[in-house]
Amino acid sequence: MTGPAKILEATDLQLLLSHVATRRQAQRDTVILLLSFKAGLRACEIAGLDWYMVTGASGGIADSIAVAGTIAKNGRARRIPLHPDLKAALRKSWLMAGRPRHAPVLLSQKGGHLTAGSVVNWFTALYAQVGLTGCSSHSGRRTFITNSARLVAQVGGCLRDVQELAGHSALTTTERYIEGDREAQRKLVQLL
Repeated sequence: MTGPAKILEATDLQLLLSHVATRRQAQRDTVILLLSFKAGLRACEIAGLDWYMVTGASGGIADSIAVAGTIAKNGRARRIPLHPDLKAALRKSWLMAGRPRHAPVLLSQKGGHLTAGSVVNWFTALYAQVGLTGCSSHSGRRTFITNSARLVAQVGGCLRDVQELAGHSALTTTERYIEGDREAQRKLVQLL
């Protein structure tokens, strides 16, 4: 694939979620999708996520993911608020796993953490199965960052907030992830 990963629509995510719901590891696969699309995690972060990063001190699923520097690109730890759908999926997985405190959120066949490569391959196979072209393991992350950038002004935020959620050291990196919206540009110019 050449060029940046494709940005997906909400209907595409629903198609993906419906597809993985029919699979043997439906719960795990749902969590993988939501970590990408609703938290913007990279493949290496999805693979390395541990329950201590998503559970609170008093037990239960926390209100945010504490992405540890040990799994983040360039060691850039950050905290990402949990989307309600992702929180519910994590809670279900956590209960199914017996409420662990320190263990991989997503288990490999051998019972350890997945590898970043296996997550990349998982996304490649999934997109092929549902017929979505131009997509990669980064599509969910790009979709998350673009959608966040489009909505951030509605909540009184700015692109720096999106940059911090993405874990980028420079705003210019975040800007490369954001896809413009021609219709929004047209409406903006009409307001001038």
